[in-house]
Amino acid sequence: MPLVRRSSGAGSLLAPLLATTLLPAALIAQSPARQPARPATPLEATLDRTAQHPTVVAAFAALERDNAWTLDTQVGLCEIPAPPFKEAARAAAFRDRLRELGVSNVRIDGEGNVIGEVRGARPGPTLLLAGHLDTVFPEGTNVKVRRDGTKFFGPGIGDDCRGLAVVLAVAKQMITQKVPFAGRLLVVGNVGEEGPGNLRGTRAIYSGPLKDSIDLFISVDGTGFGITNGGVGSNRYRVHFKGPGGHSYGAFGMPNPIHAMGRAIAKIADLEATTQPKVTFNVGIVGGGTSVNSIPFEATMEIDLRSESAAALAEIDARLQKALREAVVEEKARWPQSRAALDLVIDTMGLRPAGTTPDSSLIVRTALAAARTLNVYTPLTTSSTDANVPMALKRPAITLDGGGVGRGAHSLDESYDDRTDGYKGPQYVLLVVLGLLGVK
Repeated sequence: MPLVRRSSGAGSLLAPLLATTLLPAALIAQSPARQPARPATPLEATLDRTAQHPTVVAAFAALERDNAWTLDTQVGLCEIPAPPFKEAARAAAFRDRLRELGVSNVRIDGEGNVIGEVRGARPGPTLLLAGHLDTVFPEGTNVKVRRDGTKFFGPGIGDDCRGLAVVLAVAKQMITQKVPFAGRLLVVGNVGEEGPGNLRGTRAIYSGPLKDSIDLFISVDGTGFGITNGGVGSNRYRVHFKGPGGHSYGAFGMPNPIHAMGRAIAKIADLEATTQPKVTFNVGIVGGGTSVNSIPFEATMEIDLRSESAAALAEIDARLQKALREAVVEEKARWPQSRAALDLVIDTMGLRPAGTTPDSSLIVRTALAAARTLNVYTPLTTSSTDANVPMALKRPAITLDGGGVGRGAHSLDESYDDRTDGYKGPQYVLLVVLGLLGVK
């Protein structure tokens, strides 16, 4: 979910729709009171025209009319468990749904990603549209979805069952309405977005046969209408301090792994962290020891470092590594007469690359222009999503929210509220896609 929300700075509370537009009447009726609008930029005018294309108008109307289908899809996928590294059952269901919609060349790659294709009416760019299959919840979690009016409750119902449903709804309308777009749409349900997965699904795509053919990347992840164009990178480590251990009285005078870890934690707590760019550090889990009267043979801790700047992340990482080494040296020096070993072992849990798609890029400006056309508020955000991978490679990439309102992501009480206008999420994603690919 987004960590930092920023104003788009582009009037995204937005220039109003013209009364003569061909957009569905519901969109016009729910627009706020109109104010004098500035002239549309050429890109904004293009998105206005795209939204008025007859096949797009028909697709918008169908997304509103068939909103129950989107919600049923969201719930159906969510009730298939997809814990980290065990997404296969949900992947198979997503694959089957793609085939039912008429998506071509549907397959599951070696990493477990589901990939299909929708080809346009003429040559053009390749855009990858993805939702992630995995959840943070372990095997055995009750994933039954409960409904109360427009609210749905269930682990993963918003993150990212909503994204998967929106991706399918967009593909469905592009095929059903025979939208004459240019290029190729890759429709993807990818594995490994959540923490333990370390973005393995998207990494596999960008290191595999498709890596040089993807011109544009959009993931749908989250609820609301945010545009994530800043990728928070993270370095995660499990650190072990190891020694022979011994009796707390009889062997006293040797280096103590937990004491060494304590020295390290104190040093980490004193690290300086910048705010521009934002840098964070956290010791989240500690463990070790067997009894109160034993010098432990091992102590462990898990550390998370984050920043949206690759350079800043590398710099705080270097200072962390230095602090860990110094803690071992200082603990050994505390007991100069001891010959007992004290070893430091650092295991990498995950490295997520940092990156940014500039606010001035075409993909971001198109997403903002689409928001203006549909009169929805779209803040620019910074987060950690599948878009981190292409961002770090300097490829045009963003993550879009899927509409509605979500609460409690990553909790057993997670909820999604479709309210009366949840259909606007798929409409928005569809317009961004078509704005980038072009429609004639």
